[in-house]
Amino acid sequence: IVLFGLFALAAAVPVHYQEYDHDEHKDYYSPPHYQYEYKVKDGHTGDVKSHQETREGDAVKGVYMQHQPDGTILEVHYTADKHNGYNAVVKKLGESIHPQHYHTEHHH
Repeated sequence: IVLFGLFALAAAVPVHYQEYDHDEHKDYYSPPHYQYEYKVKDGHTGDVKSHQETREGDAVKGVYMQHQPDGTILEVHYTADKHNGYNAVVKKLGESIHPQHYHTEHHH
């Protein structure tokens, strides 16, 4: 009897359903924004580099630097967007250091 009473009570409660408008368009697009940065300084391998980048909407800009084996530093500043594409300004900082190698002749 209790079970029958619960079904009767449930049937007596009015149920309202929210109508869904199928023509309604919700724009979930959000312009992309991010920024990141990292640095590496490995004394064992000599690997020294860094990179940082930001994005606001369709525009990306950043800079990365890498220490080269000759003692110079490669520095690249770049931008990218849908109108101009990818553009970079590359600089080589410092003086190249090349070790001197001497060749000695052996006479027999």
